[in-house]
Amino acid sequence: MEHTIQLICQTTALSELRKFLDKNLSQIMLSEKDKHQVTLAVEEVCANLIIHSHHCNGSDHILLNLRQEDGRLIFEIKDKGKAFNLLDYKAPDLKTVISEKRKGGLGLILVKKIMDEIEFESQGGTNTCRLIKFFGS
Repeated sequence: MEHTIQLICQTTALSELRKFLDKNLSQIMLSEKDKHQVTLAVEEVCANLIIHSHHCNGSDHILLNLRQEDGRLIFEIKDKGKAFNLLDYKAPDLKTVISEKRKGGLGLILVKKIMDEIEFESQGGTNTCRLIKFFGS
């Protein structure tokens, strides 16, 4: 199984992303909880790219490839925006976030908790983020 979607860098594309994930994850033996969590993680990474790396410009695109391989779901997200290595991300202190009543900055913590593996590479102007989730066969 392999499915691909190209998303325009506008936040309106996130509803298209959710439909794509809902349709394709329904074919996989994941619990409803895992499906929702994986959707949340992929959506968070894509939303961050659209908003922070591409500034919702509408002319750039993100390519998402979803494949099932050896008991793993692999979400490969490619873009040509400003590189952001999720692996280098240092989570903010939750007490500080709460005391400052800050909004945002917590989504990437969830991504790291939800996914089993995260890989990042940037080569030739293309950034690739791989989110990997293991599931029972």
